[in-house]
Amino acid sequence: MASARLKTKYTAELVTALKEKFSYKSVMQVPRLTKICINKGIGQAVADKKLVDVGVAELTTISGQKATPTISKKAISNFKLRENLPIGAKVTLRGNIMYEFLDRLVSVALPRVRDFKGVNDKGFDGKGNYTLGVKEQIIFPEISIDKVQKISGMDISFVTTASTDEECKELLTLLGVPFKNLRAAEQV
Repeated sequence: MASARLKTKYTAELVTALKEKFSYKSVMQVPRLTKICINKGIGQAVADKKLVDVGVAELTTISGQKATPTISKKAISNFKLRENLPIGAKVTLRGNIMYEFLDRLVSVALPRVRDFKGVNDKGFDGKGNYTLGVKEQIIFPEISIDKVQKISGMDISFVTTASTDEECKELLTLLGVPFKNLRAAEQV
């Protein structure tokens, strides 16, 4: 399998840039992207179980890897939800597939978002991970708009080995994730 473009860029350029910026003693201290988790909750799946199959198929098409349905852990009577009922889909990407998905997300999918000014930088969890919410699955070119029954969103989580949010943001910025420039927005 061919090496992903972003993976080669990471090993060739980003490791040394991050090592110099945060003055790490060893290359092994440099933060790296370990996995990308894509999660799609399907609320209407309680009434129509076929929607879960559609969600799994869409995530499989978007990610290039087989997605699995997620199952409810608790019963919630107000939502007419029973235990062990399929209510969503998820997929975890690692290795070359992860870097190829990130490359497609940054270079093709995110620029297709209407009125896109950058991703919000408030999705950090304090431990060096970042979660991004996407409102429409049709921003991915793999999804045919004609075949979409219902527009739905998904959560994309970037799990890194970074110990702080600052290190994680710098890593993702160097990998090409376009964060909003809050200082420039405040000045306007």
